[in-house]
Amino acid sequence: QVQLVESGGGLVQAGGSLRLSCAASGRTFSMHAVGWFRQAPGKERECVAAISRSGGSTYYVDSVKGRFTISRDNAKNTWYLQMDSLKPEDTAVYYCAAPGSSFTTPQSMGAIPMAYWGQGTQVTVSS
Repeated sequence: QVQLVESGGGLVQAGGSLRLSCAASGRTFSMHAVGWFRQAPGKERECVAAISRSGGSTYYVDSVKGRFTISRDNAKNTWYLQMDSLKPEDTAVYYCAAPGSSFTTPQSMGAIPMAYWGQGTQVTVSS
């Protein structure tokens, strides 16, 4: 059984930082692009960041460029989202996700259905 387990969410003041982790088990994702999504109340889920299998290619939604950094450790089957300079509008439930196909690129992660999802972790940024 494949499981993605997020950790690292919480409450932080504007300007602060958080680091999310996604630990995968049940299968290896070293040959897949992986990513992070978020969903704020009343808004659609969006792909925030994604990274290629090697880490050499990344995607970021415009609103987080320069503030968020996605990374991965294939040996640990884990990927991360470092979030700096957080803003109240970053408040959302954050989900890690992975596609079923190893051909998915980071840039296409937001346009196709993901095969695997974590349970979500709440990030709240106070002003």
